[in-house]
Amino acid sequence: MESIKQIYRIGHGPSSSHTMGPMRAAQMFVERNRGAVRFNVTLYGSLAATGKGHMTDAAILEVLQPVAKTTITWEPKIFLPFHPNGMLFESFNENDEELESWTVYSIGGGTLANESFNELKTAQVYEMSTIKDIQAWCEKTGHSYWEYVEQCEGPEIWDYLAEVWDVMQKAVQSGLEAEGILPGGLGIRRKASDYLIRAKGYGSSIKSRGMVYAFALAVSEENACGGKIVTAPTCGSCGVMPAVLYHLKDTREFRDSRILRALATAGLFGNVVRTNASVSGAEVGCQGEVGVACAMAAGAASQLFGGTPAQIEYAAEMGLEHHLGLTCDPVCGLVQIPCIERNAFAAARALDANTFSNFSDGKHRVSFDQVVEVMRQTGNALPSLYKETSEGGLAKKYGE
Repeated sequence: MESIKQIYRIGHGPSSSHTMGPMRAAQMFVERNRGAVRFNVTLYGSLAATGKGHMTDAAILEVLQPVAKTTITWEPKIFLPFHPNGMLFESFNENDEELESWTVYSIGGGTLANESFNELKTAQVYEMSTIKDIQAWCEKTGHSYWEYVEQCEGPEIWDYLAEVWDVMQKAVQSGLEAEGILPGGLGIRRKASDYLIRAKGYGSSIKSRGMVYAFALAVSEENACGGKIVTAPTCGSCGVMPAVLYHLKDTREFRDSRILRALATAGLFGNVVRTNASVSGAEVGCQGEVGVACAMAAGAASQLFGGTPAQIEYAAEMGLEHHLGLTCDPVCGLVQIPCIERNAFAAARALDANTFSNFSDGKHRVSFDQVVEVMRQTGNALPSLYKETSEGGLAKKYGE
């Protein structure tokens, strides 16, 4: 299993698979083709179906256009066999002869792959790749999940997670200060600042929930505007983890060192899903994005509140289990409806999962690993209409 740095990628929204991944692919391609006089990029499947709303073309053109004239072709009805998010990059010389043709896929979380290379299969950092095995190690040795991360990643992981936490906090703060209309044409106003003000007018329990909503909205709205965020595990679900951690730091005064350990634990759970299933909405639907984010946040919260390895696993299991079957059907291909509200509700649900698990002894019948496998099977069974193509669900209904 690879580094949790693959789960926490720092970059700009609105989509890890449709913005960050294509931009990284363009950067890799242009480095090999600086002498080209023309580029052509063909987008397939989900990338083509929702690429305009996700600013896929803008991300690619930002990299290629300064080097040479670039044309983008959209093929939403053609799904290449390797993955729904296919891209074909072509470069040409002054005689219009092809210099290079490269097909690559954005497979979720900003990760790239094709038939000959796969960023998922980089250097193996973790010997164990299931929560069952890692939990057994924790219970045998007396260590916690974050200590397993430190053992495998080395002490340098804390510097990276400190940067991740810094970007997350700044995204919350920027989102709370911003106002106006989100880009894309839906005419949606930013809500985070209003929710923050209204939450402060209520008593403790409602105020607490309202603040969580505000923090999640803040980051998700920043993402929708192309702001700087951290995938956790994706751009479309980037509001869940920061909302929960920012809220707990604000209300419980947890030290940053404890927050970083919670991030390590959450990253471990997200990494297990990424390894054994997928975090790509185009591959398994939104259960792999918001569902996994909820599981990560629930596990992080449980650890902060002193949960045992069994209780942490139970919290994460509930966070994912109760998002099984969740479709990815963004209206107009934008990471706005229903994505932004889903982040807010998932953050609240993560805190509920933490509370529920910490009332228990951690024993339960369905394991986290079993839910991950069910999520993978469910995602495979979902029609492409409900996997980031904007051809079904809310996206279709809105367009009628």
